Amino acid sequence: MAGLWQQLSSLRQGRALALLHLICLFCPPSGALPWDTKASTNPLKGFQVVKGNFSRTFLRVGYHKIAEIPAGARNISVRETIKSRNYLALRSQSGISIINGNWAIDRPGIFIAVGTMLTYQRPNEIRSRNGESITAPGPLAEDLHVYLIYQQPGPSVSYEYIVPLENTHPTPEPDPPSDILPLVETGSPSHSGERDRQSDVTDNDIIKEKPHPNQVPSDPRPTYTWTKSGHTECSSTCGTGRRQVLWECVEKDSQETVAADLCDPALEPTNREEDCNTQPCPAYWDVGEWSECSRRCGPGTQHRQVICRQVTQVHANGTETSVTVGQEVCGLSDRPVTKSTCQLKICSQWEIRSEWSPCSVPCGVGQRSREVVCVSNLGDVEEDEECNMNLKPDTLQNCDMGACARSWFTSIWSQRCSAECGGGNRTRTAVCLTDHVTDLPLDSCKGERPPQVTSCDSGPCQNRLEWYTGPWGQCSAECGNGTQTRSAACIFINDGRMEVVDDLKCSSLSQPITAQPCRLKPCGVQWYVTDWSVCSRSCNGGYRVREVRCLADNISPSDRCDPSLTPESREECNNQPCVAEINPSCSDQYHNCMVVVQARLCVYPYYRSVCCASCSQVQKTYPDSLQKNHIRR
Repeated sequence: MAGLWQQLSSLRQGRALALLHLICLFCPPSGALPWDTKASTNPLKGFQVVKGNFSRTFLRVGYHKIAEIPAGARNISVRETIKSRNYLALRSQSGISIINGNWAIDRPGIFIAVGTMLTYQRPNEIRSRNGESITAPGPLAEDLHVYLIYQQPGPSVSYEYIVPLENTHPTPEPDPPSDILPLVETGSPSHSGERDRQSDVTDNDIIKEKPHPNQVPSDPRPTYTWTKSGHTECSSTCGTGRRQVLWECVEKDSQETVAADLCDPALEPTNREEDCNTQPCPAYWDVGEWSECSRRCGPGTQHRQVICRQVTQVHANGTETSVTVGQEVCGLSDRPVTKSTCQLKICSQWEIRSEWSPCSVPCGVGQRSREVVCVSNLGDVEEDEECNMNLKPDTLQNCDMGACARSWFTSIWSQRCSAECGGGNRTRTAVCLTDHVTDLPLDSCKGERPPQVTSCDSGPCQNRLEWYTGPWGQCSAECGNGTQTRSAACIFINDGRMEVVDDLKCSSLSQPITAQPCRLKPCGVQWYVTDWSVCSRSCNGGYRVREVRCLADNISPSDRCDPSLTPESREECNNQPCVAEINPSCSDQYHNCMVVVQARLCVYPYYRSVCCASCSQVQKTYPDSLQKNHIRR
């Protein structure tokens, strides 16, 4: 069985070497390969862990095979270690595309193929910093081929899986004498490999057991100690991650792994975690969301923010701390574009739906119109705002139908004479118009204007009363609103003679107005005042007030009045001395009644009666309302 496994291993290595020679036609001159594959014993006995990495700076755009995962493999994991615009792809040994085949990129999801369930994940292209991944629990029913669809320089992909061992203690085999690493290394781990792993363990990684006090040094019984067997994967590939340290119990002399209960539990190491990958993370481009298109239709542009960032620390909970660095750190040649063309839809266009209409006038200058609508690319009529208003064809246009003939038009003569008796006039209107309907009078008609006034005679005037009015007088105000008047008299006319009679005789006739408002010009701003208030005192000098305001013509407040012409808002009044009325029955009964007045006790009936004269004097001096306020003070 071991020989058969060795033949299969050699066959796979041969295919891998052939593939390597084909791909390395595009490798650097140094001959260094872009991937690394390692195999190690899995903690699960009977299985072997196979790991590999693929990285190249530049490749041709297209599909590139990364690895062949053999049938029977389990716990399969293929991941991008650096986020990129590249894609992972899978193909069965029989040539059937499983994921992202034939240049068609599948949506992330679950795929059933080669006897297992394959989970394809592609994180959010903007917010996530993780690359693509494909995982499967296995076992595979047939070999699985892993490809990289190359589009962006600097790809980096790691893969890992476990395969069963045919023999837990196989015979050591020598390494193949080739300077080209196989694409996928298969086979059983050798004891020499185990020794190489143990040779990497330093003296600090081996914890020796202390002998028991009753133990005889020459006792041939074996002794056991704790030794460092390895560690788990680092939680981060850069930026200082954490990993678990693995310890195992071994026989001290032979370094054979034994059961853990043979070692002293009190001496089991406590340092279970350590820092790893302390080197700084490579800078990356942090790409923001695209902005809205600059135009609602037709070709436009959109922008996005591109920042060069670098992870400085990876926390235990998986979160990261990053800072913004200079763009040259990320490499300006790989900087994602920040401006792109866009087109939300095809712009609507103007469409002329009708010919020009006939001119609106039979002669002269008129207008004509036509129908213009906004039509979408599907032929639907839309609002005008959907089209470019600056490009809208004219819907109205002037039209000249030639000169029009012009003629004098007159109205009918008025039926009544302007005078009820004697000589008067009849009138009509004459206008120059074109020979078609128009509301505007014109000039330069041929010939003279027809007469608009003609005389008439209503017969001799006898015993007639009428109002006679004189001319209007001057306006009462030089500016602003004023009034002008005229005189009116009742006239008796008899056989050409006129006589002024009493106005009552013309009371049956409509009397003409004798006053009307007038306004020569606006006054501009001026001072307005209210009436004076009541004087504060009836004698011995008081004061009165009024409100003063500066107003414009529209009675709105203004500050443009001449301050030197501001009317007084307060003035003195009632300066005459107060004269006390002598009432024989009203006299002071005490000589110190002035004290009563000064103490404001006159409001009480008793003091008003005993100091009548003094209290009456106070009442004459101050008005009632002020007296009350004076007494309250």
